[in-house]
Amino acid sequence: MNQASLRIVVVGAGFGGLEFTRALGGAPVRITMIDKRNHHLFQPLLYQVATTALATSEIAWPVRHLLRKRKDVTTLLANVVGIDRAGKKVLLDDGSAVAYDTLLLATGARHAYFGHDEWESFAPGLKTLEDATTVRRRILLAFEQAERETDPAKRQALLTIAIVGGGPTGVELAGTIVELAHDTLHGEFRNIDTRQTRVVLIEAGDRILANFAPKLSDYAGKALERLGVTIELGRAVTRCDAEGVVFGDKQLAAKTILWAAGVAASPAAEWLGAAADRAGRVLVEPDLSVPGSPEIFVIGDAAHVLRPDGRPVPGVAPAAKQQGRHVATTLKARLAGDTGARPFRYRHDGDLATIGKRAAVIDFGWIKLTGWAAWWLWGIAHIYFLIGFRNRLAVSLSWLWIYATGQRSARLITQGDDDKG
Repeated sequence: MNQASLRIVVVGAGFGGLEFTRALGGAPVRITMIDKRNHHLFQPLLYQVATTALATSEIAWPVRHLLRKRKDVTTLLANVVGIDRAGKKVLLDDGSAVAYDTLLLATGARHAYFGHDEWESFAPGLKTLEDATTVRRRILLAFEQAERETDPAKRQALLTIAIVGGGPTGVELAGTIVELAHDTLHGEFRNIDTRQTRVVLIEAGDRILANFAPKLSDYAGKALERLGVTIELGRAVTRCDAEGVVFGDKQLAAKTILWAAGVAASPAAEWLGAAADRAGRVLVEPDLSVPGSPEIFVIGDAAHVLRPDGRPVPGVAPAAKQQGRHVATTLKARLAGDTGARPFRYRHDGDLATIGKRAAVIDFGWIKLTGWAAWWLWGIAHIYFLIGFRNRLAVSLSWLWIYATGQRSARLITQGDDDKG
């Protein structure tokens, strides 16, 4: 095959897919980027859209704009429904197909409700901009409905927000929501005191932030409790419905439930007919290719990859970007005639989580930070990875304004039937 005619299809314009495409710049290939949304999303700050701190446009960018200078890349807005491995085609929902010589699946993850998908309508998660605006709408509508509610018990249920899952997303949501209720909204209602809002963080394990060092988990728990968050440990959720949530022998009346407890891989394994782990992630070869199909690679949240110590590579943006670069390096070597195996080696850059607007925890392994200094470092790291000066400036100014005044500007209730919430 003429190298210049090598057709590469990338499914997914997330961190891994875009990093792979960037790293292949200048290679003699033609790339087709397929995504069911027209934007790349900076997911680590998605919770800030959900909690009114940032606008959607500050953490998402049109894929076509990001790739506008790459004449070797064609972008398609389409929904993938399957893979024809024998025919080397990506199947789309309109009945058409896109042929490939090399395929990269970087399709991310979706919510996992541990066999209870019926809970999703009561407890939305955070994976997309649509999820974030749904969560924002539900939170703000709860306060609006509480303002009109005369029954004390029903009013308290409206002012109770349950968050299921004590990982970084759950911790960050809890800290930000309690500050929204206690600081930003305080004084804006006449019939309710938003400081009476109860935020309950429910974690089935024995500590929050289980991936962090125990002393950092302990610090985070105490910091959340100082803000006013109630933490419930050691009891798994057994029911979510319109009335609230049940965990262990406790029933909590809460009109707003947010899900931050688990994720499952995209349908990539189903498309391929490939072996997968319990979360649906494809069991890839050490070089991230699919067993039996060296021309197909799976990366990011859709892939099951192990570290040398046997632990899985975490589903975080740095890991996806490292995997994207690794596959690009492998393909460049193949184009040069080197078909040797190149096992992927993950480099862990550390774990970060913020707790409200004045504290954070950072675990780099060799150094662990907490408090105000960690919060500033967390902020600098996230701003650095945003795309474009305008977005870095906008997010920096928004955070400084919130830090100084407690006020959050992205508080519009949109995209839904207000009566239904």
